[in-house]
Amino acid sequence: MSFLDLAKNRYSCRSFKPEVISEQMLTELLEAFRIAPSAVNFQPWHIIIVKQPANLAKLYEAYPRDWFKTAPLVLIICGNHNVSWKRGSDNKDHLNIDIAVATDHLTLQATDMGLATCWVCNFKPEIVRHHFHLPENFEPVALIPVGYPNDTTDIARHSEKRKALKDIISYEKY
Repeated sequence: MSFLDLAKNRYSCRSFKPEVISEQMLTELLEAFRIAPSAVNFQPWHIIIVKQPANLAKLYEAYPRDWFKTAPLVLIICGNHNVSWKRGSDNKDHLNIDIAVATDHLTLQATDMGLATCWVCNFKPEIVRHHFHLPENFEPVALIPVGYPNDTTDIARHSEKRKALKDIISYEKY
């Protein structure tokens, strides 16, 4: 499949089959994350892999949605503010950019493997920080449920749910 087809097939899955993901598949997902580029190659990330029911229940406290409970595995994507690169001219922290690039690598790899994911950002970080013992300099940026999809998506949705190319580009100046 072409990259564009792969990108169009990735979607936010909100219903997962109860099937367990093999360790080999998990390793492939994590490798896609690991090799992602980051500002100055600082790699300011850490992933907590959550598979045990007791720990998944703790995540449900931070994001109490019924569909979220269907995921057999959730990745807590964390960023380390002590490691992330800050631009010298204005001290802009590139942590969120680095995390987004790496997480996108992971979600596209999952799609290529027949798995599905969903970016969850609307959770209570203080609950995640508490239950999973994050150091103060670590920020839980996203929760990524991963599993075999129990739903489907329409790849034609991009023609209706995305702005037209002409509306998001300009040449030479704004």
